[in-house]
Amino acid sequence: MATDTLKSDTGAGGAAGHTFRRLLLDNGALSALVVLLVAMSLLSGDFLTTQNLLNIGVQAAVTAILAFGVTFVIVSAGIDLSVGSVAALSATVLAWTATSAGLPVWLAVVLAVATGAACGFVNGALVSYGKLPPFIATLAMLSIARGLSLVVSQGKPIDFPEPVSVLGDTLGGWLPVPVLVMVVMGLIAALILARTYIGRSMYAIGGNEEAARLSGLRVKRQKLAIYALSGLFAAVAGIVLASRLTSAQPQAAQGYELDAIAAVVIGGASLAGGVGKASGTLIGALILAVLRNGLNLLSVSAFWQQVVIGVVIALAVLLDTLRRKAGAGAAAPGGSSAAPGSPGSGRGGAVKFAVAALCVAVVVGGVSYFNSGSSGGSTKVGMSLSTLNNPFFVQMKAGAQAEAEKAGVDLTVTDAQNDASQQANQLQNFTSSGMKSIIVNPVDSDAAGPAVRGANKADIPVVAADRGVNDARTATLVASDNVAGGRLAAEALAEKLGGRGSIVILQGTAGTSASRERGAGFAEGLKAYPGIKVVAEQPADFDRTKGLDVMTNLLQSHPGITGVFAENDEMALGAVKALGGKAGKSVSVVGFDGTPDGLKAVTAGTLYASVAQQPKELGRIAVQNAVKAAEGEKIDDMVKVPVKVVTGKNVADFS
Repeated sequence: MATDTLKSDTGAGGAAGHTFRRLLLDNGALSALVVLLVAMSLLSGDFLTTQNLLNIGVQAAVTAILAFGVTFVIVSAGIDLSVGSVAALSATVLAWTATSAGLPVWLAVVLAVATGAACGFVNGALVSYGKLPPFIATLAMLSIARGLSLVVSQGKPIDFPEPVSVLGDTLGGWLPVPVLVMVVMGLIAALILARTYIGRSMYAIGGNEEAARLSGLRVKRQKLAIYALSGLFAAVAGIVLASRLTSAQPQAAQGYELDAIAAVVIGGASLAGGVGKASGTLIGALILAVLRNGLNLLSVSAFWQQVVIGVVIALAVLLDTLRRKAGAGAAAPGGSSAAPGSPGSGRGGAVKFAVAALCVAVVVGGVSYFNSGSSGGSTKVGMSLSTLNNPFFVQMKAGAQAEAEKAGVDLTVTDAQNDASQQANQLQNFTSSGMKSIIVNPVDSDAAGPAVRGANKADIPVVAADRGVNDARTATLVASDNVAGGRLAAEALAEKLGGRGSIVILQGTAGTSASRERGAGFAEGLKAYPGIKVVAEQPADFDRTKGLDVMTNLLQSHPGITGVFAENDEMALGAVKALGGKAGKSVSVVGFDGTPDGLKAVTAGTLYASVAQQPKELGRIAVQNAVKAAEGEKIDDMVKVPVKVVTGKNVADFS
């Protein structure tokens, strides 16, 4: 960002101090990044290695590419909340057209990029000609693009074509291609902003839209192009993301729009418009990647990571705000420097920077020291869970930690938040930080493959828990049989209904292996009972609140149902709430997982049955086998944790 040239009547020493102050304050985001790099290097010996720095680059790539496109919109005083969904849709279109539709790969790539640009064009049309606020227009596109992605893929991951998957590989066995794509897209974004007519238009519109219009700028047409560019960059980001995972995930990049906006703002752009640079956006994306990578290496609890990231983002933006105020106060009338003690004075600015930098270091260091996610011990084991926003996996974590403490194992647990890309990042971090073995509960079995293959190359044994990993080598799979559990659920519900009735099915998160397997097992088991009719199937994303809402809606169109199968207990409990007095009387509900709340409902009679998986036992056995694998002991290729149907008759044995 250009700054005013300041005159100074101080001597050489004062000039040097002034230059140093401006260097710090004129590069707030860069200064924050340097502070983080130094802090992480001091706190973790695994951080400042070539492999880990390359990991950070890979992990920043998708966010950075998305953020470059969002920079165009924010500079023009707009906002784009749809880029994550557009990225997923573009990748899905590429995979589907190249596989199911049989189109040439090059044409599929063109269609994918065109899809992103078209979504952005629609956003621009809604904003420019439809007079919708950018927030509303892009929020609508967020939902539309995500829905189309699910429609095209039928809720299932689609294998990515091999010629495009090279974008997720490395050159020469060490240089990641995603990093190169990020750099290229960054240069293109910088060129557009600094050297093109449309780039100058962005700044003009963001600075004062009415003045830009009165000066002859065709504001509406420019906005069409600006949002189309954002969609195009989102499409490229989606292709890179899918290449890393070797599959197009219809639920990929959820929440990435928030990371992209955060990267742009951290990088110095103003949400009021008129200010922003591609280089600042890149630094913002790197700050987010360094935070997540470093906190993983420091074994910070997955819950505390969210707190730390939020606080550091706020501090980084605060530092940039202080820089802006210092710059405004530094130029007094006539070009003289600000008075000592003013926001722009050397001592005051340096002190403020030092305080902000110290806060960043204290937050990162303090939380990593007091809230470590490890159990303490000599053997280091990493465990990546698909989500901790579900009682089943919380119990799995508890069982794993109890066993780790008993065995004296240093266990680090991370939360992938049902994001296959984030899980890939966590597995990369485990690999580069010298874990003796890794436990992975995959968000998606296909998407986890590339990261697990990286661990294979490093000779780190990997134990799969609850779900298997495709196209990679695992020491063992510790799991319940979801398909068998689905069959048991069908038999239990059918027997309760006497082989006749109408039922609805509440499905889990579209695309997850647990939902697919449980649903397939239930459908297979139900074939033996032709008198039972499935009148509706709707996803509720393994969430109790969504289960309540979906069940409430289904009851309006199907008031006479006699049974419900939910693919986990959380959705089943939501259905029980929606059914009210009907639950356990005129309508029988069967869940899955055997969680504590589910078992309480079985005891109360509102939930007829749950298929218990014993998640604590699953976590305990996973750690046992991970330790054995780390020590070179021979273990079975598969360890089955028994599943059982829990009803009111035997619930006391499980409670």
